[in-house]
Amino acid sequence: MPSASSKRRITARFAAACLIGIALASACDLAAAGSGLPPLPAMGPSLRKTVAFETGEQPGTIIIRKSEKALYLVTGQRQALRYQISVGRDGFGWTGTVRIAAKTEWPEWRPPKEMRARQPELPATVPAGPYNPLGARALYLARDGRDTLYRIHGTNDPKGVGFDGTSGCFRLTNTDVIDLFKRVAVGAKVVVE
Repeated sequence: MPSASSKRRITARFAAACLIGIALASACDLAAAGSGLPPLPAMGPSLRKTVAFETGEQPGTIIIRKSEKALYLVTGQRQALRYQISVGRDGFGWTGTVRIAAKTEWPEWRPPKEMRARQPELPATVPAGPYNPLGARALYLARDGRDTLYRIHGTNDPKGVGFDGTSGCFRLTNTDVIDLFKRVAVGAKVVVE
């Protein structure tokens, strides 16, 4: 049974996620079984498919087609894995070529100062864990060795995939981001179209 201080830390972490409106609405109801802890968010379904894919890019390259809300991982000649994603909403989309600079399991989230200026209610940090909006894994994108502040990441809301709804990041279900995380190397090329 968790200690009172442990329950307070978990509840505070969960409250931060709920505050920013990204946690599952159903997770905001406390578990009825008397634990006092919220239920864990679902990992979400796998939306991954093996598809025919024409490209001149090398295996291991990620190609993001925003108009399709799809991320393609090139796996071989004329073949890729296709993942359904969410992309940047109006005014937050971008294109270009970047690299994966780092990979993190269960990342913490530090909203950029520009995001906190638009949404002052955001906390400075949301701790790592199942209620964190970045989900189970994050791939950090860099251009010319500099962090872009954009990520390919999971989500604690599996219904939040397949839309124009992010601030420029690319969001997958936790199930799919865990799969992608295992397949992609640091330094991999990412082409955003």
